[in-house]
Amino acid sequence: MVVYLLSSVQKEILQTLINLYQSSNGKSIKGEDIAEVMNRNPGTIRNQMQALRSLGLSKGVPGPRGGYKPTIEAYHTLNVSVTDSESTVPIFKDNEELEDVSVAKIEFTSVPNPGECEAAIKILGSIKELDLGDIIRIGPTPVNNLGVIGEIVGRDDMDNILLLDTTTIRSIPKKTVYDIASLDLVLLKPTDTIKEAANTLSKETIDGAPVIENNSVIGILTLTDIVRAIANSEENLKVKDAMQKEVVTVNKDTKIANAIEIMHNKDIGRLILVNKNNDPVGIITRTDIVNSVTNLEEFPIVQ
Repeated sequence: MVVYLLSSVQKEILQTLINLYQSSNGKSIKGEDIAEVMNRNPGTIRNQMQALRSLGLSKGVPGPRGGYKPTIEAYHTLNVSVTDSESTVPIFKDNEELEDVSVAKIEFTSVPNPGECEAAIKILGSIKELDLGDIIRIGPTPVNNLGVIGEIVGRDDMDNILLLDTTTIRSIPKKTVYDIASLDLVLLKPTDTIKEAANTLSKETIDGAPVIENNSVIGILTLTDIVRAIANSEENLKVKDAMQKEVVTVNKDTKIANAIEIMHNKDIGRLILVNKNNDPVGIITRTDIVNSVTNLEEFPIVQ
């Protein structure tokens, strides 16, 4: 691979071109757009783009919708992986995913001492929204479901790199929810009374169960629902009148990482597993997921 000696301005222009190109879904990027992001004169950008074209790091697209696109060599020169929309790695700040920003590479700069583990994060997109001291969450990555949480302790705007003091590193097991779910389902009938349901949950030492009618899940009843009914002196209330009707089901082959995302987005603590015929076959809770993730025999943890 040819090594190009680029000036700091050329590297910044090339990085900005790649960032804009990644967020444009493959559309060509106008020099004016690059100039606006960099707060530079459009004429300066055009002159430098000519130089980058001569080096084979960008190509021009003619026409009214034309502009510039980075070449494969541009990615190699800046040590950026070529990614697509299905393999983007998200970044979260204050539990909100940052738009048009993703991770191209994660390199751990010190791992022998977990208490001092740092990571250099190569970013695709603008890092202007990220400041020193921000706590960010990265991932999961598409291949090994790696997730990283840490504090930004350094940044290199020229190379679009963040230095992260990591507090948590997680790699979610490549299992399905069916692999860790409780398969011996306890089912409630909609005509059961709250008292009968309470006895069932107590006997089975569980804090919730799906409500089934004609082999279909029509709701879920939890201990919270039961306590609420008892507090209102409604022990004889029917399960169908006290249950939560908005129950979330997932296919039994759903990956654990996807289940975590669903639980987080829906703010719920359990999912009902169904087969291809939509029959309930199991239940998975947050506790099941935590137990699978913190199993030291099959899952490494650094904190």
